[in-house]
Amino acid sequence: MKDKGPSPVSIKRCKGYEPDEVYRAVREALDPIGGMGRFVKRGERVLLKPNLLSAREPERAVTTHPSVVEAVIRLVMEEGAIPFIGDSPAVGRLEKVAEKAGILSLCRKYGVKLIDFRESVDVMNRKGLFKSIALSKEALSMDGIINLPKLKTHAQMFLTLSVKNMFGCVVGKRKVQWHLSAGRDPSTFAGLLLDIYLILRPRLNIVDGIVAMEGNGPGSGDPKRLGLILASPDGPALDGVITELLGARREDLPTTRIAMERGLLREARVIGDRVERQEGFRFPPRMMDVGWGLPGSLKRRLRNTLTPYPWIDHQICTLCRLCVETCPAKAMDVRGSKVVIDYDGCIRCFCCQEVCPEGAIESRRGLMARVLTRL
Repeated sequence: MKDKGPSPVSIKRCKGYEPDEVYRAVREALDPIGGMGRFVKRGERVLLKPNLLSAREPERAVTTHPSVVEAVIRLVMEEGAIPFIGDSPAVGRLEKVAEKAGILSLCRKYGVKLIDFRESVDVMNRKGLFKSIALSKEALSMDGIINLPKLKTHAQMFLTLSVKNMFGCVVGKRKVQWHLSAGRDPSTFAGLLLDIYLILRPRLNIVDGIVAMEGNGPGSGDPKRLGLILASPDGPALDGVITELLGARREDLPTTRIAMERGLLREARVIGDRVERQEGFRFPPRMMDVGWGLPGSLKRRLRNTLTPYPWIDHQICTLCRLCVETCPAKAMDVRGSKVVIDYDGCIRCFCCQEVCPEGAIESRRGLMARVLTRL
């Protein structure tokens, strides 16, 4: 963000995931902002960071679609750079997740190495909210990063877009530790996500919005066809444009709001295809900050009534225990034939919802919040 002009955000329509059609759409989305040659050079080692949350088929709209990843592989290789694909999934081994998501076959087809983020390095972060953050050594060792998010809703962070996608560069169980230490407050967690994005500074962000996810995201929502590829070198600006395009305000996205408060959000210059604001896109219930300097006991009660909470549909739940094992706050347990949640201990990180393979956990709003939203 060295220059002071507006950040270019390019939008290109794309009807479906036919590989050649997606390749053309991605290339044409990049042309107005300098083409792939502006972002990678011959011989560079370039990390492609898709969203590989868990082992789901591409049609579920949980992961970045392989056709989008393939298009970027081709464009990077055409510039003589060397692409790698890496992530640290929330659930399961990377190879298994990549296979289910249709990414592993691309690695074999193009000879691209799949990198499982396993080793962490502490990075000093003097200008951010957190002074030191442990991030993937493998990601930090690359010459550059191209960020490939999937456009999805997110129960805790409203949407998961460019900034949120870089949280995948936190290795394994360290994600759980961050959820426990920073996830109790949406603004604090959003500040962490922005810090991570700014440390890693992807050269380019390309969002898969051909089929997005609405509703119960990021792992169990409903596919929503938008028919869009969106690209920008500036992730926060891109995320703000997308949020408004979906019918919300850019400050409704916590990471964008924090960027605004820090004076880091530049104005966006939207170029490419003209797209009207979407009607009826289903967002998750919005998180509310309930600090207000109140005593801890009262604050917990307000959080229980004012903020969304995870709710389990026991008719769908198969008692796989993934949610129980993943919960950073250890607020979930199996009693008898049901998973139960201790809402006094729940930090509203919605990790349980992310990892549930059956879509049995939803985001529900507290009683008082439902009353307040009608006033």
